[in-house]
Amino acid sequence: MDDLSEKIGDLLRESGAILNGHFLLTSGRHSAVYFEKFRLLEEPGILSQVCEPIAEFFRPLGLTHVAGPTTGGIIIAFEVARQLGLPAIYVESENGKRLLRRGKTLPDNSLIGVVDDVLTTGISLRETGAALEEAGGKIASYGVLINRAGNLDLGLPLYSAYEAKAESFAPDDVPDWLEAIPVTKPGTRVIA
Repeated sequence: MDDLSEKIGDLLRESGAILNGHFLLTSGRHSAVYFEKFRLLEEPGILSQVCEPIAEFFRPLGLTHVAGPTTGGIIIAFEVARQLGLPAIYVESENGKRLLRRGKTLPDNSLIGVVDDVLTTGISLRETGAALEEAGGKIASYGVLINRAGNLDLGLPLYSAYEAKAESFAPDDVPDWLEAIPVTKPGTRVIA
């Protein structure tokens, strides 16, 4: 673990973002570790520090915008865009589909960095990217605060501010030790 990753891990712990127990993730998988990103998103000073390496990764790409999905991703998009001096785009859900709302359109030749809070399966990043491409944008790269998925291939470069060691289990493969702990369903997304 490098110094930056260690510092980000300390900031996550300091903000109370790393929880232990038995969690039913929005992917439908079970885990003994959950990252409550809102403890991090509530702390602007800490969030700014954690977003800085994402902004630095994006800086040489020539982006015109930074985008993120609701809910947590839009706060990260705002902060990364602020650090880069770029506009932020917020991709929302409507009738189960991610899209640009509130009359938002993209200028021609928009080159976008897409950010999110916690990467588990990549669904939010993929859906956000698809909505932006449908609106005429081009995705250059992805960035996440916390990567719990490991080396997930999203087809484009991915920067993770913090790589977590947080195993997850399919519903039919939950180990007995985890099954013995009462399950909690955090988060806002409907279970897959």
